[in-house]
Amino acid sequence: MRLQHHPPDLGRRWNPSSALIAVPLGLIVLIVVVDLLTAPNIHLGPLLVVAPAITAAFGGPLLTAAIGALAVGAQVAIGVFHGGLFTANHQAQIAALLVISLFLVGFRYVHERHERQLGQARLVADVAQKVLLRPLPPRIGPLRLAAVYVAAEEEAQIGGDLYAAVRTPDGTRVMIGDVRGKGLPAVGDAALLLGAYRAAAHRNPPLPRLVAHLQNTIYSDADPNGDVATGESFVTAAVLDIPDTEPVIHLISCGHPPPLLLREEEVVVLTVSDPALPLGVGGGLTESDYTAETFPYGIGELLLLYTDGVIEARDSQGSFYPLVERVAAWHERDPQRLVKRVHDDLLAHAGGSLGDDVALVAIARCP
Repeated sequence: MRLQHHPPDLGRRWNPSSALIAVPLGLIVLIVVVDLLTAPNIHLGPLLVVAPAITAAFGGPLLTAAIGALAVGAQVAIGVFHGGLFTANHQAQIAALLVISLFLVGFRYVHERHERQLGQARLVADVAQKVLLRPLPPRIGPLRLAAVYVAAEEEAQIGGDLYAAVRTPDGTRVMIGDVRGKGLPAVGDAALLLGAYRAAAHRNPPLPRLVAHLQNTIYSDADPNGDVATGESFVTAAVLDIPDTEPVIHLISCGHPPPLLLREEEVVVLTVSDPALPLGVGGGLTESDYTAETFPYGIGELLLLYTDGVIEARDSQGSFYPLVERVAAWHERDPQRLVKRVHDDLLAHAGGSLGDDVALVAIARCP
């Protein structure tokens, strides 16, 4: 699930209430009445421009044009009442009000067209995210899962963080990763890695062979000519094999932050003794270059995977987010509640905005 930055439905235009429409109408009436009651040498007609200006803040181009026309008509009425309609002063005021009203109508038209285009772009991005970063099912075999993805950029729906879970004949394989960089290149690398992972993991190769395949995929894409790798594209990743019938985890970490295992009253950091290089770094490799490490993972225990956007988030004093300490203090054992709690606490720690994408995956082993 995605918990941050739920933009409004821009395809649905907001219809202003009658109370809001009454504000510019009331101002037109008030300005006209006061102008007519004051001395002829006091000109309040130029203040009528406030009516279409306020309308442009909440109404569409048609409503803004209607209020602008009323304001111009009111300016003409003031000129007729004072008997100076054809004077240079009144004509200049009417012309200025007409030009400003037309400008406001054009501004509202361009703004609404931009909103429609932005709404379509957000819709496409949302669909792309669901295709690229498929929602994890709440249950896979004996595992319960929950995930959160948070884009650092408020207008973005997708980024360089990724996760995926694949069911195998004898267990479940889970991957979490973080692509170097941001923007479309990071999204492209994430799509490449997820496609390679889903295609290969279903064939159930040994875990080292799977990771070698992912490494060579990223490396070959970064250097399509077979020359020396540029080093510009790489992905930190943790790939896990969770058997159904064994209370263990097989883990290969490619430069990724270590998972956390919530066990009774303690939090265990699953640090591998010999982590591999990030995917895409080091050239073409084989399965002999990777070794999976095994950690206990029993019934009732909760596994938390995360990207470095979590532990590198800073507060106003520059302090990093203390993930291990917070998780240890909560004693949370439900995957959904855990990722929601970390998400909310992380945003509070960072002051409501993040400097990097964030992905969280919580996995609980059930009987």
